[in-house]
Amino acid sequence: MNRILIVEDEEPIANLIRMNLTNAGYSCDVAYDGQDGADKMQMEHYDLCLLDIMLPKINGYELLEYARTIALPVIFLTAKGETTDKVRGLRSGAEDYITKPFEVLELLARVENVLRRYQKMEQTMDVLDLHIDIVSRNVYKNGELLKLTYKEFDLLLLFVRNPNVALYREVIYEHVWESTYMGDSRTVDLHVQRLRKKAGLEKNIEAVYKVGYRFVADR
Repeated sequence: MNRILIVEDEEPIANLIRMNLTNAGYSCDVAYDGQDGADKMQMEHYDLCLLDIMLPKINGYELLEYARTIALPVIFLTAKGETTDKVRGLRSGAEDYITKPFEVLELLARVENVLRRYQKMEQTMDVLDLHIDIVSRNVYKNGELLKLTYKEFDLLLLFVRNPNVALYREVIYEHVWESTYMGDSRTVDLHVQRLRKKAGLEKNIEAVYKVGYRFVADR
């Protein structure tokens, strides 16, 4: 399980990020100021740090310098949205720069991208009676290989990485098909139906009225 350090002085934002990352399968610690963030970096091992810039005691740029000495990748997560701020952050060594407010799925996608770049992304996942090999893109149900299409695999991965989250059809489409949603829900619906049947997830992938679908693992 990947470990992520969140350094954010606004507690509601920090706790919201922690909740969503925890739901997505990550182990998270939170520091509410730069000094606490530095202490945690020294004492614990983390795979990634989500770092605010404007922090009490030690600011984000200073903390980034220390993170680089221990090869800890950093994503800046800040309200400083000017182009000059982004350029400075990236040139300082941050792997990515996300401006508040942000969408949770965007945050998760960027986290996955950085972890994958550092080859720290988990290689397999076990959910219910499914074993998912992310590298080979194979899925096994009770030891038997399922014949999923490329899009069905991506759809399954999106669901299991976002448990208990109601995903809009347009969000599903844009993440799995990587193109702009044009209002045709049949593509999403048909793929969800096939995935449900193939993987035996009829009770776990539930329709959400006027929204889309939600994956529930505890059924």
